[in-house]
Order: sequence, then C-alpha cells, then structure tokens
Amino acid sequence: MSPEIEHLISLQRTDREIQRLKAEVAELPRRVAVIEQKLAGTKAELEKARSAVKADEAARRKYETAITDLRQKISKYRDQSLEVKTNDQYKALMHEIQFAEQEIGANEDKILELMVNAEARDKQVKAAEAELKEEAAEIEKEKNIARERTAQDEKELAEWAAKRDASRAAVDPDLLRHYDRVSKFRGSGLAEVLDQRCSGCQVALRPQMYNEVRSGKLLYCDSCQRVLYYDPSKEAPVPEAEKNTRRRHHPKIDASQAWYYRNEYLDSGEVFLSFVNASGAAARRIFDAASGRKLGDTLLREGGYRQAFPEDIQESIRLNGNWSDAEQEEWGDELPSSVLDALQRDLDLARAEAASHHHKEAAHAPSTVAS
Repeated sequence: MSPEIEHLISLQRTDREIQRLKAEVAELPRRVAVIEQKLAGTKAELEKARSAVKADEAARRKYETAITDLRQKISKYRDQSLEVKTNDQYKALMHEIQFAEQEIGANEDKILELMVNAEARDKQVKAAEAELKEEAAEIEKEKNIARERTAQDEKELAEWAAKRDASRAAVDPDLLRHYDRVSKFRGSGLAEVLDQRCSGCQVALRPQMYNEVRSGKLLYCDSCQRVLYYDPSKEAPVPEAEKNTRRRHHPKIDASQAWYYRNEYLDSGEVFLSFVNASGAAARRIFDAASGRKLGDTLLREGGYRQAFPEDIQESIRLNGNWSDAEQEEWGDELPSSVLDALQRDLDLARAEAASHHHKEAAHAPSTVAS
C-alpha cells in the first residue's frame, strides 16, 4: 500500500472521529433539552393539580356562602309567616322555605363531593411535587454529565484536529483537493476495494482497474469518484498445510499454448507473455504482470512460437495456462482478474520450486577439504 493511501486512510479515519465527536457534542444539549421539556410538563401538571385544589376551595366557599344566604332567607320567611293575614300568603312563604331548604341540601351535597375529592387532589399534588423533585435532580445530573462529556470531547477534538492537520500535510495537494471535494458530496473521499467492488458505491470495477488498484496504483472510482485502495492483508491466506503439500503441475513442453513470465522485458518491466500456435503461425500477446493490462497489439509470426519468438522466451519462467486464442481475443485489452490471479499464483509456486531445488543442490554439492 502506497504512503499516499496510508495517509488518506489515516485522514479519513480522523475525519470520521471528528464528525463523531462533533455529533456527540451537538447531541448532549438536545438530550438535556428533552429532559427539560419533560420537566416543564411535570411542572405544568403540578400547577394544574394545584389550580384544581384552589378551584375546589373557591367552589366550597361559594357553596358555604350560598348556604348561609339561604338560611338567612329561611329565617326571614319564618318571621314573615307569623305576620301573614291569609292562607295563600302563608302557603307561598312555606313554598319559598321548602325551596331554600332544597337548595341548601344541594349545596351541602356539592360540598361533600368536594371534600371527598380533596383527598385525591392532595395526592395528585404530592405525587407531582415528588416527580418534579426527582426530575429536577435527574436533569441536574444530566447537565453535569453533559458538561463533563463536552469538556472531554472538546479535548479529544483538539487532539484529533492536530492529527488531521498532520495527515493533510502529508497528502499531495491535488489529491487532497479531490478527496475534500468528494467527501463534501459523498460523506467520504476514500473507499476500499472489496470483492472487486468499490465499497463506497458498490459498483463493480473493470478487471484492468481492479488489477491496477491491487498493484498499488492510485485511481478514482468511475462511478462515485472516491479514491480507491486495496488492502492485501485481507486476502485469504493459503493454509500452511496446503503450502507444504501442494505440488505444482508442470506445463507440457510441446503444448500448442504457452505462458511465460519475464521480470524485465524491454521498457515494460515485469510481463506475462502468451503464445498460441495455430495454422502454421504463432500469436504473441504481452500483458503487464501487475495490472494485467495488454501491452501493444497481438503479433503473428510464421512457425511455432519457439521458432517464431526465441528471443522472448529466453531468461523466462514457464507458467501453466490453457486459455484458447478465442478466449484471449474476448479479453480485449486486459486480463480477467481470475486469470491474472492464477498466473501470479503459479509464478509464486514456480519461484518457490526453483528456490527449493537450489537449496537441495547446494546441500548435496561436495565440499572442498583443504589438505
């Protein structure tokens, strides 16, 4: 993995941590506000309960005043009944007295009802007061936690900001501008390649791009423009037992198809060479060993590939490969990742085999003893 990618990974990790801390700092006041809102509701309930008690007390006083007034009327009517001259006048006064007594009874019933409700009202007030006290203590506790958490977050933010500055300073300015621009719109400017896909937008990569990213080349996703990177440490390792017991299949010498590896080929560096014999001629294709990209055009010469391209197979390693000329034509300008992986695995086995053979020869070589 290139240093630029490592710096970008560090930068993106830092940016995400800063975002998390800022979100937490912003969330703490909201949490306190929710509790304060609940506290306000409890206060309102308490005021409502107290107002109900006051209203009941006022109503009771009103009914008691009404009873006093009615009793005074009854007393007045009784005094008047002693002075009336006719029976009709007497009956009228008795009727008024009876009506007043009924009103007194109704008011007394209402007072009794209020007295019964007073106990429940008192319980409501006490419960609301207790809840208010509990919530007030809770909100004070939350405020203290919020203050402590905010102070800690602010401290960590300052530390992460310093790390961010250091990471940004280590990244190429043009690459940094691209990262910032994509991060602004996408939320992140860097994406790991997993299962031959950009993990940011889940779009599959072209084989050549995938191979180039795996080789460490700095590329942008065609779909989301995030900077792509590949972590080779996440590749599934070959079990040790399989390494020790695995034997390499040797390609046939007289096969009509052949693959070779050269660690230096003209100005192209490491390459894979494909040869196919057909109809008295040989076709040669050259692919970059790291990216799988095809180099140049397919070259045709008369005769078998050994006679037609002797200079190409010198100082090379013969590899296993059995893909037809038609298949290779379908590949176009790059090797499929499965083919590139197969060639690289076989190259590793061939190198290991050569190293083992060299060690065995050295072990069996006669030693010279000075006389």
